[in-house]
Amino acid sequence: MMCANFGNLEDEMKNLESAGFDLFHLDVMDGSFVPNFGMGLQDIEYFCKHASIPCDVHLMVQNPSAYVKKFADIGTSIIYIHPETDVHACRTLQMIKDCGKKAGIAVNPGTSFETVKDLLYLCDYVLIMSVNPGFAGQKYLDFVTPKFKKFVEEADNYGGYKVMIDGACSPEKIAMLSKIGVEGFILGTSALFGKDKSYSTICQELRVL
Repeated sequence: MMCANFGNLEDEMKNLESAGFDLFHLDVMDGSFVPNFGMGLQDIEYFCKHASIPCDVHLMVQNPSAYVKKFADIGTSIIYIHPETDVHACRTLQMIKDCGKKAGIAVNPGTSFETVKDLLYLCDYVLIMSVNPGFAGQKYLDFVTPKFKKFVEEADNYGGYKVMIDGACSPEKIAMLSKIGVEGFILGTSALFGKDKSYSTICQELRVL
């Protein structure tokens, strides 16, 4: 949602909900793990309080365990962490689940399956980054595609997590990755925002890919 029109956030929310999208993806950045700042706590509280569809939060921050309870308490449904930011990622993922929320990891382009495989038993979702985290409008990194295949193929061996994509998620990539078995697509400027079509039309067109 950091790509949405913040000049009229309430209308953006209502229009996206009525268009038929499944959830709101909310980015939190600390200017340290990634060289940028994302949505503020007040923005996320607003979404969680007023949205009629679930909200997830993507913690691109150092020491995410310090913030899990805060974001769980304000009503997020899924909390993603980057394993690179947490020396006790297993404990943090369990903390998320103990708060009654779905737990997920975000996998950077340079992070391998082997690096995070022991965490997958605690994951409900795996969010694979097809760009480097922290900025909108980047190009899809083609070398990441085999990683999607690997995580999809291994899902049943680690409890049946769902594989998602975040970054440069264009209609062409949605068509390709849905055939591989990717189940969720985080949409930004590549497929949703800043287009000459209504959100409803875009949603309908993407769902048939």
